[in-house]
Amino acid sequence: MSRIGKMPIAIASGVTLTVDGQTVKAKGSKGELELTLVPEVTISQGDDGLTVAPVDESQRARAMWGLSRSLVANMVQGVSEGFSKELEINGVGYRAEMQGKSLKLALGFSHDVIYDVPEGIEIKTPKPTEVVISGIDKQKVGQVAAEIRSYRPPEPYKGKGVKYVDEYIFRKEGKKK
Repeated sequence: MSRIGKMPIAIASGVTLTVDGQTVKAKGSKGELELTLVPEVTISQGDDGLTVAPVDESQRARAMWGLSRSLVANMVQGVSEGFSKELEINGVGYRAEMQGKSLKLALGFSHDVIYDVPEGIEIKTPKPTEVVISGIDKQKVGQVAAEIRSYRPPEPYKGKGVKYVDEYIFRKEGKKK
C-alpha cells in the first residue's frame, strides 16, 4: 500500500480545484495549472481534500497511485506558494546577469552563454554570482535549473562552476609532487 498515495491532499485557502474525469485543474493566486491523470488511478473530492486511489491492484496502478498524488499536491502548492531553486556560481570571472528575457552567463568560455527563459519561469540575479529561478510548475523550475547548471557543472578540484545552493561538492586533492 502506498504511504504517499493514501494521504489526502489538503487544499490551501485561495485555491480552487476542479475535477473533470481524469483532468484536474488548479487555480490560485500565482496562476493556473492543469493535469491529466493516467487511467490507472481515480481522483475524488471529499470534505478533507482530494483523494487518489488505484483502480485495481495491478503493479502499474499501485506505482501510479503515489506519483499521481504527488503531482496533484505539487500543483496545489505551485498555484498557492510557487517553487524556487537557487544556483550559486563559483569561479574567477564567472557571473550571471539578466538581459531582457534572457540570462547572460559568463562561465569561462570564449563566449557568453545566453539562456532564453521559458514562459512561466522567472529568473532573478540578486548578486552576479547568484541565480534564483521561480515559477508555479515544479518540474519546469527544476528543469531550467538543471539546464543552467549543465553549462558548467562544478568540478571537484577547485569547486568552480554552477551548483545548487544546498549542494555539497566532494572535493579532491590535487596532484602530489
